[in-house]
Amino acid sequence: MTIRLASDLQPDSVVDGTGIRTVIWTQGCGHDCPGCHNPETHDFEGGWVIEVQDILEEIDELEAQTGVTFSGGDPFYQPDSCAVIAKYVHKKKMDVWCYTGFIYEDLLAMSKKNPAIMDFLKEIDILVDGPFIMAKHSYNLKFRGSSNQRIIDVKKSLKEKKVVIAMVDDVEIDFNRGRKKEGLYI
Repeated sequence: MTIRLASDLQPDSVVDGTGIRTVIWTQGCGHDCPGCHNPETHDFEGGWVIEVQDILEEIDELEAQTGVTFSGGDPFYQPDSCAVIAKYVHKKKMDVWCYTGFIYEDLLAMSKKNPAIMDFLKEIDILVDGPFIMAKHSYNLKFRGSSNQRIIDVKKSLKEKKVVIAMVDDVEIDFNRGRKKEGLYI
């Protein structure tokens, strides 16, 4: 199995979710949001193809990361590969965030035709959904670019069968699966 990436894995991010994270930048996006800060990730033929196994081996080498964030591009254009990676991340006791231009409810509907979308959703702890809208952009927003985007607790949303907004300040408490050292999560 392969995945198309826009960049090497980026460890030690503190802006793509809570804690210290590694970002996986997927290649390919059809949303074409005006003002997107990653337009180079839109081309579905751009970037390069890598074996998912190679990504898993890179994850094995990570140190002091609390989680992995999928961004791009849009990871939901490659749900099969992303689901495998996300499941592995959970086995490594890290949490999973994902940014998508799709809306959560649309992903649920799309998963009826493409079950890999649901497989990926089930492996995501926090989903930041919705297209970037320049008119709703603000630098005061935490972990999102425009105010229409929601920070969703996916596990609770799937269980309750409705969107449950994650309280960002509580995310570390609810989802901290970081590596434990001397009673502290790092």
